[in-house]
Amino acid sequence: MSGGDNGGVGAVNGWKPKYNPWLIAIAVTLAAFMEILDTTIVNVALPYIAGTLAASSDEATYALTAYLVANGIVLTVAGWLSDTIGRKRYFLICLGAFTVCSFLCGISQSLGQLVIFRLFQGFFGGGLQPNQQAIILDTFPPAKRGAAFAVTAIATIVAPVLGPTLGGYLIEHLDWRWIFYVNIPVGIVAVIVNYILVEDPPWEKEKQKKGAKSIDFIGLSLITLGLGAMQIMIDRGEDDDWFGSPFIVVMAILAFIGIFGAICWLLTARKPIIDLDVFRDRNFTMGCVLIAAMGMILYASAVLIPQFSQQELGYTALLSGLILSPGGIVVIVLIPIVGRLMTFVPTRYIVMTGFTIMGIALMYSSRLVPQVDYWTLVEMRSFQTAALGFLFVPISTIAYLTLPQTMRSDGAALFSMFRNVGGAIGISVATALVTERRQADQAHLSKFMTPLNQGYNELIQKSEATLRTLGRAAGSVHDQAVSHTYETYMRQASVLAYNNVFQYSAVLAFMVVPLCFFISKKTAAGGGGGGH
Repeated sequence: MSGGDNGGVGAVNGWKPKYNPWLIAIAVTLAAFMEILDTTIVNVALPYIAGTLAASSDEATYALTAYLVANGIVLTVAGWLSDTIGRKRYFLICLGAFTVCSFLCGISQSLGQLVIFRLFQGFFGGGLQPNQQAIILDTFPPAKRGAAFAVTAIATIVAPVLGPTLGGYLIEHLDWRWIFYVNIPVGIVAVIVNYILVEDPPWEKEKQKKGAKSIDFIGLSLITLGLGAMQIMIDRGEDDDWFGSPFIVVMAILAFIGIFGAICWLLTARKPIIDLDVFRDRNFTMGCVLIAAMGMILYASAVLIPQFSQQELGYTALLSGLILSPGGIVVIVLIPIVGRLMTFVPTRYIVMTGFTIMGIALMYSSRLVPQVDYWTLVEMRSFQTAALGFLFVPISTIAYLTLPQTMRSDGAALFSMFRNVGGAIGISVATALVTERRQADQAHLSKFMTPLNQGYNELIQKSEATLRTLGRAAGSVHDQAVSHTYETYMRQASVLAYNNVFQYSAVLAFMVVPLCFFISKKTAAGGGGGGH
């Protein structure tokens, strides 16, 4: 592989961007931040959307599903679209169309309209993340990419954390439509700034001169079928009783056919829509595995604590979102520190440290009690988020460290896809496990709710005494005591369910640690700590 294949700035005829690379990084990250924010900001608005548009809560989730399905499909083909249309042009089209679709979502008068506009929003939003990373890869030399990815980490890690908080604030003080309107001024500024600052490097212009690539209709169709069906299955599985539903079974079959068929086709086609040769690079392959694991834990844990605080503690959407915000500050503080560590500490050890901290944090979070206070929840979430500061930048740096320049577009698209799909799986599995464990814990605790159990009798007697002291009618005291005891048991079962899921998440984090040893020791020139 020639030197130009692994280089960044100066790789081709000493090319350098016209403007300061850091301004470019901030500009493209602004676009990605807006798009990632939209994946979580809608979650807290679903009940309000359902009420306004005369839909059930179950139907309102299609507004989320439509976005995730379109987003997941486009992520895999974003590299091909970028090469065909031109990277800067495609990035600006996605950014402008995403902004327009945000406005259309805000003015929707029916659920059908909202779902259609969210579908288009996800379609155009899916092109922003991989192009952002590809632009940064070509703008910075290998030695500075770790610091550059620290900027992108703000979009990838902080945006999902701030989404529920911002969404809760806008809903509480304005209206749910403002979760979409808020994108409009940001999108306009981002389009103008990126139009001025971003430019295609010489090797990208050469691709454009060669003309549009032929369309791999078979590959595109299989990817669309597989990822679309899988995303629907993941998103709707819990509500539809998973494989107890014929619809979910059909989606699972279609997902298998699409994904397996796509892999077979892409490995044998002469001009595939995605070049799977990127996985020949061990660092990139391990980067995808690690970022998928990080995505699963990031999004799952970001859902569990707000869900617990709203459903079990009665917190408002805004107060639940505020639990996550300090964690975002922790990440912003840690990222520069981790960047400095990467200059002299082997990157694999930093990643191992991150997953270890994550496992410990999740074990600590499994100590929830019914009377847990706000600041304890903030402490738990901040501890979890601190681990992410040791993960995103090092994993991103490792993934692209030895990837040939000609494969960066496909690599960036697949890397983003692994993170997003991992996140979707994490959310779905975590919420499903909470439901399953709650039922199991209820069944276990119900064994003790019998007059044959001395502890149960003592609890009923104490409750009856308290109710008599409060002046309740003697004839209803026993029934009220039993009802109150039953509610206590149910609440304890719910708390135990969340604790169980945090424990499972901790086990997953610890299981990922040994995988870091598979990171190749091979590094690119100027690549910093590398994987050694």
